[in-house]
Order: sequence, then C-alpha cells, then structure tokens
Amino acid sequence: MVMRHEWKHEINAADLLLLRQRLRAVLQTDPHAVQGKYKVRSLYFDNAEDKVLLEKANGIKCREKFRIRYYNFDTSRIWLEKKSKYDGLGTKQSEVLTSQQALAIVHGDWDWMIKSGSELIRELYTKLLSQGLRAKTIVDYTREPFVYGPGNVRVTLDYHIRTGLQSTDFLNPDCIMIPAGDQTAVLEVKWDAFLPDIIKDLVQLQGRRTSSFSKYQICRMYG
Repeated sequence: MVMRHEWKHEINAADLLLLRQRLRAVLQTDPHAVQGKYKVRSLYFDNAEDKVLLEKANGIKCREKFRIRYYNFDTSRIWLEKKSKYDGLGTKQSEVLTSQQALAIVHGDWDWMIKSGSELIRELYTKLLSQGLRAKTIVDYTREPFVYGPGNVRVTLDYHIRTGLQSTDFLNPDCIMIPAGDQTAVLEVKWDAFLPDIIKDLVQLQGRRTSSFSKYQICRMYG
C-alpha cells in the first residue's frame, strides 16, 4: 500500500487563473482528461452520527471514508473507493463496480457483497453493518489534473463544487445540484517520497496556507 503526501489549499478565482498558467507551462495534463479537464461525481457514505464528517472536522489523524465515483457522467465504469489518512499521509484503495452493483449498495441490497471476491467490497459490507454507514450526499466538481514524473507528483485544480443536498440519486445526470456556498476552488498536490523544488515554487501563493479543506465537508453544510 503506497502512502502519499498531500497538500490542500483553498484558493480564489484569481489564484485559479494564475496556477493554471503556471502549471500548463511546466507539467503535463493527465492523459485521462478531456480538453484538459473532466467532471467528477462522487457519492459519499457516513452514518447517522456523522462519524466521517466529525472526524474530519476534529482533525482526527487516523480516519477513513468510502465513496462511489465516476467521471464525465460515464456510468459504464464506476469506482468504489476507500481513502485513508494516517498522521498526514494518505492512501486510496479502489474497486470497479457495475451500475447495478452501485445501485444495490445505495438501496440496501447487500447480500451479494459478502460473497464478492473483492476485499474492499467485503470491507464496505462489514462497515455498512457495524458502523451504520449509508449513502449520504452527492459531490460534483470540475477537475483540471496535471502530472510530473519525478516524485510521482499529481497537481489538481478543483472548482464548480456542487452538492446534491441529501440526494443519493447519483446515477441520474439530471438530479438537482446546487453550488456549495461561495465559488471556492481547491488546489491539491500529491506526491510520493519527495516533492521537487520546481513544483514547490509553482504552487506557492502569497497568503495561502495548507488546510484540511474537504469537498465532502463543505457540501454537508447544506444537509
């Protein structure tokens, strides 16, 4: 399991324009992007006590969250993901789901999960039962991804963050989504063993500090 370092900065519209110019001059666009960007839709899980939300808000050093995600409204390839944090380092595990499997998880049809050959699907099954996890809310945004070979660096610019309130109809492209507060954007920088100086210089912004910004957290302000 590869542990990754991560920086996050909440940025404004002017920062976004500046960073886009800087990054395009030095880094490569992620080859999976379409015209330099893609749409991300995620459905996050939490329980009735808001365990995931509160652990994030309280800065718990070791925590995890589950989500189902797909890109560019293409439901032919859906991902179950588990993101874990260990004292500032992060890792992600993922498993492909069919649309039928994703809907079954959301609608409480879980018997098939315990028989799955996927360890991650079986783990989610146990936590649906033991922790009371349930699909909570949809989070949408646009992402501009950049990559840099040395250090296995990935830099992303996320904006147009929208929330589905308490909707879990995440496979419906026409489900109602609303802006998540002010039009905040997020700079994320992830790397393995080292972060090259050139990347440190590119992402430096006056008056911006690393934060624990969470798109799920800001979207949950609305339900």
